[in-house]
Amino acid sequence: MAAPSELFCWKGSWGLPSVDTDSLIVLAYARFAGAPLKIHKISNPWRSPTGYLPALKTQEEGSFSQPSKIIIQLRKQKYNADYDLSAKEGADTLAFISLLEEKLMPALIYTLWIDPKNYVEVTRRWHAENISFPFNFFLPNRMQRQQLERVRLMRGNSTLEAGEEAEKEVSRHRRLYRDAQECMNLLSQRLSSNKFFFGDSPSSLDAYVFGHLAPLLKIKLPSSRLQQHLKSLDNLSSFCCNILSLYFPSESREGVERPASSTQEGSEFDHEPYKRRKQLLSVLVAVAAMLSYAVLTGIVAIEHVQEEVPKGDTTSMRPVYEEEEE
Repeated sequence: MAAPSELFCWKGSWGLPSVDTDSLIVLAYARFAGAPLKIHKISNPWRSPTGYLPALKTQEEGSFSQPSKIIIQLRKQKYNADYDLSAKEGADTLAFISLLEEKLMPALIYTLWIDPKNYVEVTRRWHAENISFPFNFFLPNRMQRQQLERVRLMRGNSTLEAGEEAEKEVSRHRRLYRDAQECMNLLSQRLSSNKFFFGDSPSSLDAYVFGHLAPLLKIKLPSSRLQQHLKSLDNLSSFCCNILSLYFPSESREGVERPASSTQEGSEFDHEPYKRRKQLLSVLVAVAAMLSYAVLTGIVAIEHVQEEVPKGDTTSMRPVYEEEEE
């Protein structure tokens, strides 16, 4: 029997199987389709086979990132959550997924990664606490820049900035929130009183909607304008909670142990001799990084000075090195 494919995704928190939208989409689809994956929940993208999360590693066809490509690979392996959909339902699925990515995703990214309060108090703090040293010093800010660029491309707004500038110009981004609220209202109307979007069985559309809404519903945010709107839509809130309780029962309760099939980051490194080696390497990398930064930015400068030597004095003709700190 062939070994199962391996899925690398962001680890979870706040009662979620993952804190990342794309990871949630793939995890939910795999559960809906019954795909027997070996799951690695990690908090460093560089440990995945593609350098991005989520990533699917297969035995025959290599590794893949992005939810759409991963779902295609799972369908090739005969794990298809959309098998029973009609042509019209398939078309509706594509339309609603495009709506999510165009209208809801920019506002979700803004809420978690660009809003100053949410980013500093929640997003950056979580990543700094869960990413291993020394990567936790620079990966969160690097990820924020990537997400900022992603929103710029989605909205065609090259002037959008993170931090205080974005907060000062919040009136310019009211349309972003308005679009997200309209998208949620349409989803709420389409779901109505149904358990899932196309009857009693979940499909890829349910996975995409869950992946976008679950973080917004569950993560405790100090700036929660979009979150409050979602909580006012009872059927969408119940939809997310039902998927968590039905397909991720252990993750939906804080403090409950993860399933044995999931491999948590760092488990093999938390024991000797790996722990001491990891600590030593981390210190060496951090020292090298700080020294390189100091030299490259000019904080520390090294100058070569030739000392003037009196005529006839050949004993003191040696180069003198000075370190200068700004």
